Amino acid sequence: MTLRSDGGIQYFTVRHDGVCIPVARGGRGRPLVLCPGLNCTQADLHELVSLLRRDHDVVTFDLRGHGLASPAARYSFDAFLGDLVAVMAELDLPSAPVLMGYSLGADLAVHYAAEHPGTVAGLVLVDGANPLPEPFLTDVDLAEFRAMAEAEATRHASLTAEDIVGLGHEMDVVRGEILGRYQKIDVPVHVIASTAIAGDGTEGRAPRHNRLWRAGVERLVREQPRISADWISADHGLVFTHASDIAEIIRSRLAPC
Repeated sequence: MTLRSDGGIQYFTVRHDGVCIPVARGGRGRPLVLCPGLNCTQADLHELVSLLRRDHDVVTFDLRGHGLASPAARYSFDAFLGDLVAVMAELDLPSAPVLMGYSLGADLAVHYAAEHPGTVAGLVLVDGANPLPEPFLTDVDLAEFRAMAEAEATRHASLTAEDIVGLGHEMDVVRGEILGRYQKIDVPVHVIASTAIAGDGTEGRAPRHNRLWRAGVERLVREQPRISADWISADHGLVFTHASDIAEIIRSRLAPC
C-alpha cells in the first residue's frame, strides 16, 4: 500500500488479485466506507462524498476496471466482492465503519456484512441489494438492456458490453438469494430506494422493472421488520441527482447505528 496526502484527503492503493485499487479517505466523524456500483466510480460520486465528509470520515474506492483502478482478467460478483474485502482489510479505522453501497455496491455490502460479522456498525443501501420477486432480465428486456450496456461500455475501456450483460444476469441470481444474507446480519440496515429505477416511461422495460423494484423493497421490509427504508422520487441515478437528499437521510438515520 502506497500513501500520499493532498488537501486533507489521503490517497493510497490496495493491490489485490493482480488489480490496483485506488482508495481515498477524508472527512471527520464516524467512519463510513462507500462502495460504488457497476459503471460508477468514486469520481462520479464526488458531490455525495463531499456532503458525507461533513459528518463522516469517508473512504471511497474504485472497483476493478472502473475509474482509476486497473483492468482485470475477470469481472464477476465474487471478483468485485474480493475488491471490497481487500480494501476493508487495509483500513486502519478507529472503530467499525458504516458500510454504504450504491447499486451493485449495496449487494456487495450485504454479502460482506453477512460474511464478516462484527466488522461493520451498520449498512446504508442505496438502490441495490433488492430481493426481487422475479428476475429483471428476461428475453423481452434483453435487447434494451444490451443497448444500454453498449453505451455504458464506451465509458469503461476495461468492461465490454458482454461483461455488463453477463453481470446483469448474475445480479438477478444474487438478488434472488439475498434474503438469506440479510438473515445473517445483526447490525442496523437502512435502505434508500428510487421510486422509478427504470425511469418514468410507460413502454419498454420501465413499468415492469419499477413494479418489481418496489415489490422487492416492500418484501424486504415486510420480512425483515428491523430494516428501515426511505423512498426518493427519482430513477437509478438518484446518487447524482439527489445527493443532498441522500446525505440528509443518512445524517438523520445513522444515529442508532
